Amino acid sequence: MIRHLVSSIRFRLSQTQDEDGSNLVEFALSVMILVSTMLGIMASSLAAYSYFYVSDAAREATRYAIVRGSTLGSDCTAPGYATCIAQTGDISTYVKNLGFPGINAANLKVVTTWLTSTGGACGTGDSCKAPGNQVQVTVTYTAPFHVPFVPTHILNMTSTSQMFIAQ
Repeated sequence: MIRHLVSSIRFRLSQTQDEDGSNLVEFALSVMILVSTMLGIMASSLAAYSYFYVSDAAREATRYAIVRGSTLGSDCTAPGYATCIAQTGDISTYVKNLGFPGINAANLKVVTTWLTSTGGACGTGDSCKAPGNQVQVTVTYTAPFHVPFVPTHILNMTSTSQMFIAQ
């Protein structure tokens, strides 16, 4: 009887010890999936933040350009107050210096197009920057999208804003 009881206890102990390893493997897989999901949510949130930044940057750049039309007299030497005529390089510098956290300014591309009042191409001369004409700014941002265990993707986000020049 005692022999049977001892062998029964040993058998049960050997069974529970064998299952401990499988519990550890299941836990490790579950934690990897949980952490990957959390990091994926964070990466998606950063991508959405980048998209909203690009949209806002295009609008801000267009606003910057519409108050710096040809009525101000001289060309800008650096981005600043509305006391000079905005040039394409000034608008690009303005966007890259907006200073949003987490945005790499080296991945930004800003294209400014000056249009006539009817929307036709005008050129880059100061005469194209007269009040009533239009300015169109396109901002493109290349953002990396990293999620563990998934190949890295590059997201190209673009936003365009167009307004009439006010001054």
